Amino acid sequence: MLNKQGLHRPMSRRDIMSASGLLLLAGAWLLLACEPEAKQPPKAAAESATLAATTASTAPGTVASSTATTTATTTTKDSAGASTLAQVQKNGFVKCGVSKGVPGFSNPDAQNNWSGIDVDYCRALAAAIFNDPMKVKFTPMSAKERFTALQSGEVDVLSRNTTWTLSRDTTLGFNFVGIMYYDGQGFLVNKKKYPEVKTVKDLNGATFCISTGTTSEINLADFYKKEGMTYKMVAFENNDETVKAYEAGRCDVITTDQSGLYAHRTKMKTPEDHVVLPDVIAKEPLGPLVRHGDDQWFDMAKWVLFALIEAEELGITQANVDQQKATTNNPVAKRLLGVDDNIGGKLGLSKAWAYQVIKHMGHYGELFEKNLGESSPLKIARGQNALWSDGGLLYAMPMR
Repeated sequence: MLNKQGLHRPMSRRDIMSASGLLLLAGAWLLLACEPEAKQPPKAAAESATLAATTASTAPGTVASSTATTTATTTTKDSAGASTLAQVQKNGFVKCGVSKGVPGFSNPDAQNNWSGIDVDYCRALAAAIFNDPMKVKFTPMSAKERFTALQSGEVDVLSRNTTWTLSRDTTLGFNFVGIMYYDGQGFLVNKKKYPEVKTVKDLNGATFCISTGTTSEINLADFYKKEGMTYKMVAFENNDETVKAYEAGRCDVITTDQSGLYAHRTKMKTPEDHVVLPDVIAKEPLGPLVRHGDDQWFDMAKWVLFALIEAEELGITQANVDQQKATTNNPVAKRLLGVDDNIGGKLGLSKAWAYQVIKHMGHYGELFEKNLGESSPLKIARGQNALWSDGGLLYAMPMR
């Protein structure tokens, strides 16, 4: 300590106590300053900060409604930290989000039995995991609520004729498994009521029925702005409401994916009165999707789709899969069917995973024909959805 003359003097008891107090205060301040910031929960990969959903608790194979009531954040793991695949195995079934009724894609009958190519994809997942395609719980949801259900974990996979877009792949935090169906946005009109309408260019000033929460709204606005045309729009929550409004004369045209238009037409009183125009105004690649953050589940879901396509490329059908497994000399087929190599182990599945998928479900072409092709009420030609070797766009990644 210094005295008034600037000379050192001995420290008194009072001085020592004062200095000690200052040291204690300084130490406490340093401890607070060095304390790490509390970790914040991860942000949900979504357009908004909070998400609303409840997890359905119905048994496998039953219907659950998707309702928005509680706040949740995106997660691919349960409270114990299990991966999605581990949680699915623990549950004993795949939770699959589907539409509320689009014939050919996902549609329930009077006994609540689901059918459609989107439904069959979910059954293929169950076949790969459990060797049982019936271990699936289907949750029907509208276009508006589907993303919240996937983000919140209400469903494990969304297989609901959903278009692959940049914002859904990034901002919403999803991974598209692949393209199940190459589609394009089109138009459905009553040819008896409007015989003069031959193309979309004849629809200037028309009123459109459309489902909310879809890419169709943006595509329609972009097209009419580009063409300098005018239009009106009436939006509805689901497909059935859209069809009823159209038949009641509340609008002149329905616009959505062309496959959806063929499906809508099957529900009408006189389907033959309505025609799908040849015009396509936007690409609509449809496919299943999963949440970001669990690469194992993403990989598994992706390669199940590729297995369906690869089986068609190799000519392995539901009927001949056992014979192929026993006699084939094709190295690719041997790997796919689990004869050689254990590619299933790389996915967290059994060696026979792809064999199980084909044995229970068939290959992609069989699913297409049954649900969408000439054997179905929709009678849609393969077109772009044929294999690449047949002039289409379908292409499985190499199974090695």
